Amino acid sequence: MTQSRQPQTDAYKLILDAIDVGVYKPGDRLVESDLAERFGVSRTPIREALQRLETQSLLARDGRSLIVASLDHNQMSELYVVRRELEGLAARLASRHATKEEISVLRDMVAEDDALVDDPVALSVANRRFHKQIHLASHNRYLVQQLDLVHRTMALMATTSLAADGRGEIAQSEHEGIVAALESRDEDAADKALKDHISVAFTTRLKQNAG
Repeated sequence: MTQSRQPQTDAYKLILDAIDVGVYKPGDRLVESDLAERFGVSRTPIREALQRLETQSLLARDGRSLIVASLDHNQMSELYVVRRELEGLAARLASRHATKEEISVLRDMVAEDDALVDDPVALSVANRRFHKQIHLASHNRYLVQQLDLVHRTMALMATTSLAADGRGEIAQSEHEGIVAALESRDEDAADKALKDHISVAFTTRLKQNAG
């Protein structure tokens, strides 16, 4: 039973990862045969994976075809509201439960990512890694699962807010503040620092879209 389900799981993850890193962008059409050839997986697990992604609203119908979904203004706003609250909770729990080693890893990430402020694509990848580390440091598996879904949906935005002029340096400064709050075990400060960070990112994205 387990072996028969494994290819489906792999196909789902392969397609999801490709969307996440921008191989397939919002509006791109996904064709079973092309995906099967690209990933070396038979068409049946590809079909099942596409159905699963459509159920999760990561894919949408365009006539008879499936395309990578995109978010309209209202969907984006709703997503950021949820992300802000969940990320704040993750920071609050991380300030309570994170080990000193986990906080040290976060501190090292911030230092290393300073070299990426002029490379929005690389910084975006590093940013996801930083936030994922905070999620894990919350030591709450259910919260991590919900945040994974939120961050997968973030991939449906065609651009990163980190591409805005000066946003990289500001985001890095905000990350430093978040880590400082975690180090001091100040739950309220960690919650506020993370929520403020998400609010600034949302404001930046709204300005990008308006431009």
